[in-house]
Order: sequence, then structure tokens, then C-alpha cells
Amino acid sequence: MKRALLMFSLWGGLVTGAQAQARFTSNTQLHRAGQVEWKHPLTVQYVITNTGTEPLVLTNVEPDCACTAAQWTQTPIAPGEKGTVDVTFDAEALGHFHKSVAIYTNATPHLVYLSMEGEVVSELKDYSLTHPFRIGQICIDKEEIIFPDIQHGERSTVYIDVVNLSDASYEPVLMHLPSYLTMKAEPAHLQQGKRGRIALTLDSEKLRDLGLTQTSVYLSRFMGDKVSKENELPVSVVKLPDFSGLTESERLNAPVIRLSTEDLDVSDRLAKKKKIREDIVITNEGRSPLHIGKLQVSHSALGVSLKKTVLQPGESTRMRVTITKKRLNGRQRPLRLLMITNDPQHPKIEIDIATARAPK
Repeated sequence: MKRALLMFSLWGGLVTGAQAQARFTSNTQLHRAGQVEWKHPLTVQYVITNTGTEPLVLTNVEPDCACTAAQWTQTPIAPGEKGTVDVTFDAEALGHFHKSVAIYTNATPHLVYLSMEGEVVSELKDYSLTHPFRIGQICIDKEEIIFPDIQHGERSTVYIDVVNLSDASYEPVLMHLPSYLTMKAEPAHLQQGKRGRIALTLDSEKLRDLGLTQTSVYLSRFMGDKVSKENELPVSVVKLPDFSGLTESERLNAPVIRLSTEDLDVSDRLAKKKKIREDIVITNEGRSPLHIGKLQVSHSALGVSLKKTVLQPGESTRMRVTITKKRLNGRQRPLRLLMITNDPQHPKIEIDIATARAPK
């Protein structure tokens, strides 16, 4: 009897081990690009999620021709975390195209194909896919402007592609620019049906505070236009502390922040209650004091309180997160909490909070 039990126990262990594996999941298998302008390279980003229980490794990515290049996440992707595969097509040949990349991983199956298709044209006629956002008779390629994380002294430029579908010449202008933003339209005037872009440049030295800074600029639709909700473009940027001057010893002895979770899904609880609270434990696993310099929330429905903003090595504290249902006003997008710290490896912590189930 003992022998039978031992054999059963070993068999059960083998089954469990076999189930513990990485799993490759992409946000899409096929990207339909529509029309692509000749000699304007197209870059498509596939977001890869490890839906398994072991780290996912993208061992190699091989495009199917020399006209396509790829970059991908080189480090292991932990269970539940995301990586990316960026595929760039040079658009040097006119006509329809279907390109694919072979992705080799440590998951099962070991080989997955991701594809893109569209048509390279000498002049764009259909802007519905490339410029899906419309302000009056002007089409643009983005509805909000997000600058990448930036440190003091750095400059960063974001481009807004613009198409003039009006029946007159158009001068692209962004109104109500704050002091830390400057713009330049290329070309300065767009004729009917023509395409241009606006270069919006950020000067980080003119940003006073660390953390998230948000504002809005307004795209003119015609000469003498006024600001309104219809032509508003939200702008956001995160300024991080500069750790470039740290010595090797200072880095080895730096604080290290750990959180009990960086993602919350409160949708089920919020469906039954008017207000809910969640606690997140913050621990300093480093060798010097951890300073939490900034806490910011993305929406008035989200509140946060923190018992301590300075943690000694080995010390923990509780951060309480509160979500008030009536203030959401039907919002479907996740709420976000931003934290700025003096951990050189994690100067910015973002916590996403899902408050509603995604529609099926």
C-alpha cells in the first residue's frame, strides 16, 4: 500500500511540473495596416503577455524578408508581465504586402508567426486607419500626446501627423502651449488633401516638479479658431530623478522598493459596493533609506493615503487605496497611481486599477 501511494505521489508531482510552463499570448496575430505611404517605413508593435506560470523567453525573431526588421524584449518576461516585438517594414515597393515574423520561444509551441498586411501607395487617399482622429476637417494620428519618461536637462520631441481635408489652405497651430513646450509645423501651410506633421518639443529644464505633469493644448481648425473640448489634445509627461551621477558603491547600497502588487482588479467588488479600499504593502529591501517623493492619481475617483514616506532598510508600510464608485461616471479605462522614489532601478512605479470588466 505504501508503495502504491508513493508511485501516485510521484506521478502527481510530474503532472504538476509539466503544467508549469511559459505561455505566449499576443495582442494580435495579424495587423491590418491599410494604406502605407511609399518609402515611409511602417512600425508595428505587438504586445506579448506571458499567460503561463514560468518566465517566457523570446529566443529569436526572424522576419521573412530583408525589407522587414525586428526588435524584441531580450530579458525573460515574468508570468503575467508583458514584453514587445517591434516589426518595421521599409515600404520601398509599391503594391499589396503580407509580411510575417517567426518568433521562437521557450513556450509550447516553440514557434509562433505574427503578420502584417496592407498596401504601399504613392499617395495616401484613405486616412481612416493612419489618421483615425478628426478635429473639424483636420485628421490626426493621435488623440493624446504622451512624452516618454524624461530626466532634467533632456529634450524630447513627439510628432503629430496632420492631414488637411478642408477645401482651403491650412496652417497647423497648437494653441495654449505651456512654457516647457514648443511647436513647429512641417510644412507651415498644408494645401487641400495634403499631409504634414507638427513637431512638439519638451524642454525638461522648464518642468518644475518631478512626477506627472498634465496639461492640454488645442489644435486650430482654421485661422482665428478658439479653444474648446472639440479641439483639445491632452498632454502628459513624467519627469524622473536623475541617478546618472551615482557611483557603483552608491548603486550597490541604494534602496530597493518592493510592492505586494502593482495591478489591482476591483471590478467585481465595485459592482456591489459604493466605495472599496485595498491595502498595498511597500517594503524597502535595499541598504539605504527609501524615499517616496511623489504620489499622484489619474482620476478623482481614486484616493490614496500612505503611513510613511521614508522607509529604513527592511522596513514596510501600508498604502491604502480608495475607489469611490459614483465619481467614476461610467469610466471604463483603468485608474492609475503613480509613485516617484529614490530607488535607481525603480524611480517610477505605476499601479493600474481595473474598475470595470472589459466588454466581450
